[in-house]
Amino acid sequence: MTESADRDVNQRLRERFAEVHSQYRQLRSGLDELQEKLAALRLTERSADGLVTVVVGPRGQVISVTLDAAVQRERDVDRLGRTITETIHGATTAATEATQRLVAAYLPAGSGALDYLRDGNFGSLLRRSDAVLGGDTDGDTERNG
Repeated sequence: MTESADRDVNQRLRERFAEVHSQYRQLRSGLDELQEKLAALRLTERSADGLVTVVVGPRGQVISVTLDAAVQRERDVDRLGRTITETIHGATTAATEATQRLVAAYLPAGSGALDYLRDGNFGSLLRRSDAVLGGDTDGDTERNG
């Protein structure tokens, strides 16, 4: 009976390993494609008044800022500055969301890396490992010394 139970446990372990290995192969094979898609990602944001157009890359890096010719009539330079800043922020937010969607298609559900992209918390990267090892599972990786 013990031998049968051991075989069942071993079979389940082999099946789980095969599943994890398959997920890894899928992730690995898609990384080149993901990298190409991310490199090509460009997001364009236009201000509400149409005077400012901003293009950003996948990390929110500003690629270009274009001002409409009508901006020459804008006498309130502070307002123009705020409009440029708000447009950049909007483009950066859109880039973050687009990058998250792209990456999500390549990572397994519940991936700590995907959670980190969403919340910026390093604890997200370690949450699953901590749970498996019986460590800190609330995402708080700070330790009091």
